Amino acid sequence: MRIRLIPPAYPRSLWLLVLCCLTFTLPVDARQQAEQQQELEQVQQQIKMTERQLKKQQQQLNKAEQLLQQSDRQLAGASAELRQTEQQLTQLKQRGEDLNQQQRQLQLDLQQQQSQLAAQLKSAYSLGQHDYTRMLLNQQDAGKLERALTYYQYFNRARVKQLAEINNTVLQLEQISKQLAEQQQQLQTILTEQQQQQQQLLTVKAEQQKAVSQLQQLLKEQGNQLSYLRQNETSLQNTIDQLRALAERSLELLGLSANKGKLRWPLNGTLLQGFGENRQGGMRSRGILIGGREGNPVQAIADGRVIYADWLKGYGWVIVLDHGEGFMSLYGHNQNILKQPGEQIIAGETIALVGMSGGQADAGLYFEIREKGDAVNPLSWLSKNKG
Repeated sequence: MRIRLIPPAYPRSLWLLVLCCLTFTLPVDARQQAEQQQELEQVQQQIKMTERQLKKQQQQLNKAEQLLQQSDRQLAGASAELRQTEQQLTQLKQRGEDLNQQQRQLQLDLQQQQSQLAAQLKSAYSLGQHDYTRMLLNQQDAGKLERALTYYQYFNRARVKQLAEINNTVLQLEQISKQLAEQQQQLQTILTEQQQQQQQLLTVKAEQQKAVSQLQQLLKEQGNQLSYLRQNETSLQNTIDQLRALAERSLELLGLSANKGKLRWPLNGTLLQGFGENRQGGMRSRGILIGGREGNPVQAIADGRVIYADWLKGYGWVIVLDHGEGFMSLYGHNQNILKQPGEQIIAGETIALVGMSGGQADAGLYFEIREKGDAVNPLSWLSKNKG
């Protein structure tokens, strides 16, 4: 027997309401899913856009750093050429002074030789009043004739010798005059070259300043100043850690402990930033910043050995000295470095020239002292008297 279910006889309006509710409920769930899916896609697009922006910013930052490093290298090269030219100029000027001194001495010698020759000629003229030919013809005393002949021979040899000396002096004077003329020509050529190099240096410095400004503006726009400084400090610390292995091999160096508070200053300038003070971006400084003029000499604080001399991100041209017993000194932001790894250095020796490499807006020297890899306050080690 089959049972047939017959729906109750509800009003037609009630059936329509139920049908509308069912029709409305089902699309709401689907629409929420669609909206959630759309929001997810928007978030994913924003993430991709942010990643692209970060990648673009990093590319811009890398390009700015490369331009900065390139301008620092060009400036160091121009500075080295100018320094070499100045040394040649100094040598040429010294050579010119030496030649002038020789010329003055030869002129005095010539005057003296001419005076001596005049005296000899005068004596010969006096003796000539009794020449031996006349004495023979007049049959004068033979002894007197022999004495006169001896005088003639003596004065003749003296005149020949004096004339030879005068001739030699004149030749030397001519040679020195020629050398002076050549030296003057070389001097003028080098002076012209020096002027060109100075102009080139100014051009490169302008490019360096432009690169620094671009980097600083980019960091400001991106808000990455603190991150950039942290990366630079990490790079420096990694370099220091690698150098410690080299420093530990220096058995002949005696460290800095015996001269604590008496070490010479690397640069006689104004202290712009102390140890532990906040740097731009909020990082605490592990060294000090000393103001100075571009091209001024940077001097070693103590005897040591060069274990690093190269360009380092954020610090520019850096030179590091090992002083033994775990002590190292670091000199950064230089215009140029004058020593190479492995060279022995004595206290007070010029090792670099003051500059503004590595992104500095003003010329100065960044200086650190490290003990077993850790930064210590340089002001506790340097002499109270900067001179």
